[in-house]
Amino acid sequence: MSLAVQELENLSSIDAETIDAFMEGRTFPIVEKGSITFVYRGEAEEVVLQHFIFGLPTSQPFHRLKGTDFWYLTVDVPRKSRIEYKIGLSERGRRRLIRDPLNPNEARDPFGANSVCASEGYETPAWTKNDPEARAGSIDELVLGSDVFGEPRPIQVYLPARFRRGRKYPLLVVHDGAEYMRYAELKTVLDNLIHRLEIPSLIAVMTESPRRLEEYAANETHARFIVEELVPMIEERFPTYRKPEYRGMMGASFGAVATLHAAWKYPGFFSRLLLQSGSFAFTDIGRHEKGPAFDPVVDFVNEFRKNPGRPAEKIFVTCGIYESLIYENRSLVPLLQATPMSIRYAESRDGHTWDNWRDGLRESLSWLFPGPLWMVYE
Repeated sequence: MSLAVQELENLSSIDAETIDAFMEGRTFPIVEKGSITFVYRGEAEEVVLQHFIFGLPTSQPFHRLKGTDFWYLTVDVPRKSRIEYKIGLSERGRRRLIRDPLNPNEARDPFGANSVCASEGYETPAWTKNDPEARAGSIDELVLGSDVFGEPRPIQVYLPARFRRGRKYPLLVVHDGAEYMRYAELKTVLDNLIHRLEIPSLIAVMTESPRRLEEYAANETHARFIVEELVPMIEERFPTYRKPEYRGMMGASFGAVATLHAAWKYPGFFSRLLLQSGSFAFTDIGRHEKGPAFDPVVDFVNEFRKNPGRPAEKIFVTCGIYESLIYENRSLVPLLQATPMSIRYAESRDGHTWDNWRDGLRESLSWLFPGPLWMVYE
């Protein structure tokens, strides 16, 4: 229990004014060394914490101070952890989920928003925030006619500040690019890292899929689109190096599967891969239990585990230890390390979230594409 709440619990009598005085001036949840205490105030039959930490019970009940409308739950949380959550309420036999009314901090994703809190030691990285000294790159909106898909595909192209047609640039292909920009601050991150000389000025192509779970699931048509249509078109229109050692590709979740699969089908075309929280489901015996959308993923990963080959020169793998995919990603790393490829792996105390993927961009991109700063000092 929080030390602050324990003092409240130990009072001989508690009324509304006492609780008002306790809550005055505090920020919630209450973060203390080794724990976070979640608080809810209001009438309800039951209050639960609905969180997204794999390995813990999904719903954890709050305790109610007797005779009051004050509810609390203390959870032991390691340092530098980040948690997204909602509060579940049971009222008059009905259940609903709400964002924490006492916590203004939230994280957004394509499905909406969650409340978010962090334990002792975590801070949102400064390089994910707007830096007034960093010159901003620009975004070109294009439509690519695709014979492979038989339909046009909209794409966005990030051009760095001080972009010049007379220069040549590395190329980075980003699956779910619009979501990376909207929820993981990718444009701001690129602007800042280029300004800090931690990565070189580069061109990033943001690609999307209207049928993501199909096309990103180790789909050969999608791999052809990336290698035979998207990259040649970009290299025709923009001044890139047109050499494998200057080409990179990245994605998260199913986007990581699409990244690894395309590079595996066309080995040597890309030299640098970033795989974030990849949905690398596989089977050693029996069938998987992840649903039919994962069938082609399992087939691919099983084949990849038998013969990984050399799809790239450098691969950076990241995963949050609070997500269900940690087992699959940890299993992938030794397999990659046994190849001639150069491999880096990083874990975080976070879940399957866009903020987690955002927080890993500096370490991964500066290793895959080291800028002048790292080339001088490392």
